[in-house]
Amino acid sequence: MEIANPIYDVVFKYMMEDNTVAKLLVSSIIGEDVVSLEPKPQEHTREKDKDKNMGGIPNLTVYRLDFSAKIKLPDGQHKVIIIEMQKADLPTDIMRFRRYLGEQYIDSENRIAEEDEVDAMQIYAIYFLGKELGIYDTPVLSISPEVKDVSTGEIVGESSKFIDGLNHKSWIVQISCLKERRRNELEQLLSVFDQSNRTSDNHILNVKEEYFPEKFRPIIRRLKGAAGNSTVKKQMKEEDEIFKYLRDVARIEINKMLKEKDKTIEENRRTMEANKKTIEANKKTMEENRKSMEANRKTIEENRKSLAEQEKSLVENRKMLAEQEKYLAEKEKSIAEKEKEIEELKRQLRNK
Repeated sequence: MEIANPIYDVVFKYMMEDNTVAKLLVSSIIGEDVVSLEPKPQEHTREKDKDKNMGGIPNLTVYRLDFSAKIKLPDGQHKVIIIEMQKADLPTDIMRFRRYLGEQYIDSENRIAEEDEVDAMQIYAIYFLGKELGIYDTPVLSISPEVKDVSTGEIVGESSKFIDGLNHKSWIVQISCLKERRRNELEQLLSVFDQSNRTSDNHILNVKEEYFPEKFRPIIRRLKGAAGNSTVKKQMKEEDEIFKYLRDVARIEINKMLKEKDKTIEENRRTMEANKKTIEANKKTMEENRKSMEANRKTIEENRKSLAEQEKSLVENRKMLAEQEKYLAEKEKSIAEKEKEIEELKRQLRNK
């Protein structure tokens, strides 16, 4: 059987507009009995922000649906919750997912007034992601906050309106992990998203209706109806065109970024080359300075030795001079004594 590919937002929207199908899908994912499922007054089918770089075309990355759901509990009572459903190809825009979820928490309409009390409605978030999160071979992930006794580490079975109002449950469907995974009824149901069933026309999946439990047949038939709906087929083509445009824009931006990166790398290479030459020149200068300093050191050492020799020679000269002065002094003393003797002889001669 040929069915429309629900990975397309228009097909997903068409499928979820059937209340019976929507309740069946949501009930199967959350594992609870959804008695009623009502779309919220405002439907956020697309992110409404316009991207200036895309000529005002909506940023087609996240498809979003909000529901108010009434769930029947095992004890027969009921509770009303908010279903926040988002579908995206990539899980990278976390802040956008957080913003959508934050809107649910601050929405004053998401409360129940009972007698004298006003209770916040618990939020269930369901994400359909085209690419895996890095957790492989796990088509469906369930994230549910646990209430624990900190002292014992034991899980406390009871919850409260306070806890439910401040915490939400999440389910993540990793569409790329659905290939041939049919371990339970939920994976059988979600196989309608298995892209390995695409035909030559990406808009169409080829599935066998008998592979699905009878209770899931309404979903198959709804998607079969979408495959034959001319409006849906036209809008799928429009989605292809828009996504092609977005991919082209992204490719241009990536190429621009790569060119700028290459330019930066080239500039850095040139700067590094210039720095290398400067370093080499500095090394050469430092080597010349080292040689000059070594030559100066040798000259200083030679001058020091010369000075030492001169000082030694000066000391020797001073010693010789002192000896000569001593010799002269002795000579003068000897001459003086001779002169004295001559004078004495002269006196004696005169007296005769």
